[in-house]
Formats: sequence, C-alpha cells, structure tokens
Amino acid sequence: MDLTPNVYDPACPTRLVLDRIADKWTTLLLTLLAKGPRRFNELRRMIGGISQKMLSQTLKSLERDGLVAREVLPTMPVSVTYSITPLGLTLATEIQGLTTWAQRHIGAVLAAQSRFDAR
Repeated sequence: MDLTPNVYDPACPTRLVLDRIADKWTTLLLTLLAKGPRRFNELRRMIGGISQKMLSQTLKSLERDGLVAREVLPTMPVSVTYSITPLGLTLATEIQGLTTWAQRHIGAVLAAQSRFDAR
C-alpha cells in the first residue's frame, strides 16, 4: 500500500487539510494571528461578518490541527488568548499570498463577472 500523500486521491487525508485552508474564516484568522496573539472578542471585532459560533468552531478546528494555540489566562474574569503555532505560521505565510492576490485583483474579477452576467 502506497502511503505517499496524494491530494488527487479522494481517500487521502490531505483533502481534510485542503478543506480547512480553503475556508475563508481560516484564511482570515491565520493571517491576523500571524501578526500576533489576539483575544476572542478582538478577533470577532476585526473579522467583519463572522458569528461568535463560527469563530469558536474555526478556532477549535485550527487548535485541533495544531495551527493555533489557546491559552487560558487566570484573570477575573478568565480571559483566553489565541496565537499562531510555528506550523500555523508556515501556512499563514503561504496564505498571505492568496489574500494579497485577492485584494490586488478583485477589480478584474468583478469586471469579468459583470461581463459574463451581461451575456
């Protein structure tokens, strides 16, 4: 049995990783956390449109995957800080290129959509 990862094989576990990193909330969270640790509510304020439930689910998934670390601080009330792990930082570096591309080329994409829809 060949154990070499192959993203084109539907049974390959790399598909699970691709599902995670293709998610917009993952992309936004990792690029923010690459800039430094953040508290939960700070992340929620910074990422427009994310619900508390989705933020919580995404952070838990990223923590499970070893991309984000969660630290509970013994304050009153208890506060939680999220930071990127070294593994997460390697991914955030790659993702940053995608977010830069999206911001740089959104005008061309919108123009193409407009032309397509006009047909």
